[in-house]
Amino acid sequence: MSFPRRVRGLAYLTFYRLPLPVRRGLAKLISPRYVVGAVTILRDSEVADGPDRLVLLRQPHRGGWGLPAGLLKKHEQPVVGAARELFEETGVRVDPADMTAASPNAVIHVVGVVDTVFLASVPASTTPLVVDGAEVLEAAWFPVDDLPRLSANTALLLGRYGIGPMANAE
Repeated sequence: MSFPRRVRGLAYLTFYRLPLPVRRGLAKLISPRYVVGAVTILRDSEVADGPDRLVLLRQPHRGGWGLPAGLLKKHEQPVVGAARELFEETGVRVDPADMTAASPNAVIHVVGVVDTVFLASVPASTTPLVVDGAEVLEAAWFPVDDLPRLSANTALLLGRYGIGPMANAE
């Protein structure tokens, strides 16, 4: 056994002999921290002959259009947070049971944010989009083959699902 393996083994042995609260405290100190959010890709369920469409938001703090999204509350289930944020930002109410986890369901961004992503659809012609004018300036339906300028994170996220200008960028 080499010297580094012996040192590592001794470190683990020492760590596991510590009281549980001390081990938890040490683990918290060295573990990466992530902020967890929920995102909804909301599609038009009425698209039969035309192109697929989705809802995008224009917000004052973004450099382009984005998806309905926000941070989860403490102990909130991701799908519940996605439905809540969708309603808060667009006025569209979707039952969490009617939302589907996207695949992949979690997208990790380099800035320490984990987005859980959900899919939903509603009939655009009978679903008004209502924004508050402060957090969200505008919400609109866009054909997926003719999207407006997207925020960098939105372009990357949609690209993971084969949508938008970064769809085949991997």
